[in-house]
Amino acid sequence: MAGSTDPADLTAVELLRGYRSGELSPVEAARAVLARAARAQELTNAFVTLDGVRDAALARAEASARRWQRGEPAGLLDGVPVTVKDMILQRGTPTLRGSRLVDPDREWDEDAPSVARLREHGAVFLGKTTTPEFGWKGTTDSPLSGVTANPYDAGRTAGGSSGGSAAAVALGAGPLSLGTDGGGSVRIPASFCGIVALKATYGRVPLYPASPFGTLAHVGPMTRDVRDTALLMDVVSGADPRDWSQLGPPPGGFVDALDGAAEGVRGLRVAYSASFGGQVRVDPQVARVVRGAVERLSDLGAYVEEADPRLCDGLAACQEAFHTLWFSGAARVVQPHGPQARELLDPGLREIVALGERYSALDYLAAVDVRMALGQAMGRFHQTYDVLVTPTVPITAFETGAEVPKDSGHTRWTGWTPFTYPFNLTQQPAVSLPCGVDGAGLPVGVQLVAARHRDALVLRTAQAMYESGIADGVRPPAPAAG
Repeated sequence: MAGSTDPADLTAVELLRGYRSGELSPVEAARAVLARAARAQELTNAFVTLDGVRDAALARAEASARRWQRGEPAGLLDGVPVTVKDMILQRGTPTLRGSRLVDPDREWDEDAPSVARLREHGAVFLGKTTTPEFGWKGTTDSPLSGVTANPYDAGRTAGGSSGGSAAAVALGAGPLSLGTDGGGSVRIPASFCGIVALKATYGRVPLYPASPFGTLAHVGPMTRDVRDTALLMDVVSGADPRDWSQLGPPPGGFVDALDGAAEGVRGLRVAYSASFGGQVRVDPQVARVVRGAVERLSDLGAYVEEADPRLCDGLAACQEAFHTLWFSGAARVVQPHGPQARELLDPGLREIVALGERYSALDYLAAVDVRMALGQAMGRFHQTYDVLVTPTVPITAFETGAEVPKDSGHTRWTGWTPFTYPFNLTQQPAVSLPCGVDGAGLPVGVQLVAARHRDALVLRTAQAMYESGIADGVRPPAPAAG
């Protein structure tokens, strides 16, 4: 195992290689990652809590070590430390969703499908990671757990809503994390924190319970490299009868799909949309770094053309439709708690709940019409182009404690995330890769989007770009011991 000697710096694939050879024990890895998690918590507040995690994690690691000694690993991730966003059910651990409205003392006796698959495959669970209240926005701060900071600059946001997972992965507090993505919530923090995140085709990763935000919401892997993303997908895409909208079995393994990635890019038809036809103001430094990443695809033999997809009747119409669906979902989230609960909410969430309550069923169905038209337009677009490339986010991380950047003119988080939420509307697979840094050393992400069900294609293209070195030099400051 070349490179770092600290197990906390290894990918899941590297850890498993060490377990298989006997050079490394799951217990050794768990101890290193628990120490790193404690430091990540000090630096960024990435976890809801780490209290009581250590003993359970070490017990799972010890059981894993015994299986590896017998040559009988439980599955594809036996002994690998993982974190889970505090929006996803995990048996024996409260899932508080960043809200003071959730009772921590209820029975927590069920795993979500993705967590159940991790458990079956022998993963070692660490703490639950932070989220804004009910995952409602693109930054991570909540009335329950406070602000989650960026690993590169504690005065800036980690992004959201899976900001805790992104910060944890970036700092080595587990190589794998499960996040959720309803409008960019794994891809936004991946871009801000310099990691990889995939929003797969809707239904590819089973979801339970169903999200109040409906079919906008996905569960997605967050990792430090593409091969780990594919490995995690091979685990969590397993079927679960509790999800009525899940897809059938994938046509093949996601790790296997990475074989010959660089050669597979040759001849690929790639559309590069730098600003959705001038509708998005992109920071010049972000634009420069992303264009450099796109040039790597040309160097690999892809046919790259600047082309913009047709987005509804313009991006503003897409945003309006998304707001109708998203704000209505927020109102539904809060409804069971009664009107008196409003005073406990994040003020911004309280505002969009009030907006969501004003929509009629006809307003909602009109938004669904826009969504379907966008999906049809993207289906036609991908008859010409295999992959669409955009910036993940048009900016780098901004100050903590704000829903929108200061002096940006935006009123809601969707104003500065125009490249992410459209593909929740269309249910397409989209991956964010780190591709460089701006002048302040903050990460920049590039987004690859493919047609629905082409998850393997988007991962194979991402792997080719990763192998070309686009992420070289994107590393947070070393989390030295406190």
